Amino acid sequence: MLEKITQIFKIKDLRNKILFVLGILVVFRLMANIPMPGVNVENLRRFFGQFQLFGLYNMFSGGALEKFSIVMMGLGPYITATIILQLLTMIFPQLERLYKEEGEAGRQKFNQYGRIMTVPLAMLQAFAMLALLKRQQVIGEMSGLALFGSILTVTAGSIFLMWLGELISEKGIGNGVSLLIFAGIVADVPINIRQMLATYDPSKIPSFLLFFSMALLIIAGVVLINEARRNIPVSYAKRVRGMRVFGGSSTYLPLNVNPAGVIPIIFALSILLFPGMIANFLAGTGGWLGNFAKSTGDFFQDPWIHGILYFILVVIFTYFYTAVTFDPKSISQNLQKMGGFIPGIRPGESTANFMHYILNRVLLIGALFLGAIAVMPSVVGGATGVKGFQFLIGGTSLLIVVSVVLETMRQIQAQLQMREYETF
Repeated sequence: MLEKITQIFKIKDLRNKILFVLGILVVFRLMANIPMPGVNVENLRRFFGQFQLFGLYNMFSGGALEKFSIVMMGLGPYITATIILQLLTMIFPQLERLYKEEGEAGRQKFNQYGRIMTVPLAMLQAFAMLALLKRQQVIGEMSGLALFGSILTVTAGSIFLMWLGELISEKGIGNGVSLLIFAGIVADVPINIRQMLATYDPSKIPSFLLFFSMALLIIAGVVLINEARRNIPVSYAKRVRGMRVFGGSSTYLPLNVNPAGVIPIIFALSILLFPGMIANFLAGTGGWLGNFAKSTGDFFQDPWIHGILYFILVVIFTYFYTAVTFDPKSISQNLQKMGGFIPGIRPGESTANFMHYILNRVLLIGALFLGAIAVMPSVVGGATGVKGFQFLIGGTSLLIVVSVVLETMRQIQAQLQMREYETF
């Protein structure tokens, strides 16, 4: 490991890329700590304690939302735009062909649509967030011009972060958007350490040891499932063109155990917390509507109900999102066009059915594991009584941190290998 790090910083081009990425992350953290004027800090803290849903948004903004920063919406609008476009591929065949069949040029055009959609979404989300914070007395009254200026500021902040993320991606050192989210998650580590030291109690040492032991096991499991593949053997028929023979090779098609990544947890958490948020808004209205809203909120806040529904929704959305993004029929057609086939399986529809069968069996393991990771913070936190460091024991944060670290390591390794080949 030490030899690899030394080798990285000996190569000037690679060293400059890594320093550039680190500089971008510093700019992001500086912007996340520049607050907008007119916020009531105490009411803002109470607001985030009351509505758990915004804790998820706060994580994706790198803590900027909790600080009422100029980049308070973070990369949320861009991520939302990308997810919406991917879901629209199920409705519009032209968009599906652009995304799946037109190669790199089609994907670039698809990404451009995502950037364009980010602007209205950022403005809409900024207006909704400012209106909500004003209703909760987190910020004071604003004139029309001041509100418009705040919306433009927040929208510009999201667009600027999207640009920073693409600058990182162009350097080939990890995915820019993921690295910015990763930086926001790990930025809370010093705060967690300080809180732990401030409340240090020798009697809690066994609980901390149990907590960190379970965290190591969970992280190892996440790495194992994240890297797990089901390899489907693929052979290519020989083709003779003139005096040359092409094909005749054998390879494999890898199917990820968890192809949906962290998206099912985000969907499930958003849907699960939405009824409770609406119930909190309506609970103060009084009458039968207020009583119904209060009982609904209490129902969804019950730990057992919340955990069971959370697990079920994550499993369902894992299958749903994989069905949107992975098309066995399209893959079987591409294999047939290139002269490839799965040994013992007829090309065409039989190949598609076989891949669909294998995918469903593999996906069951991934979906159950993803559901277990989603509820793990509540389980481990309740068993050990340790608060803080929740990103170590499951949920969205752990999956993002592990995925980003593994992907960045792979890309840096690829850069090193490329330079090794250049020496011959």
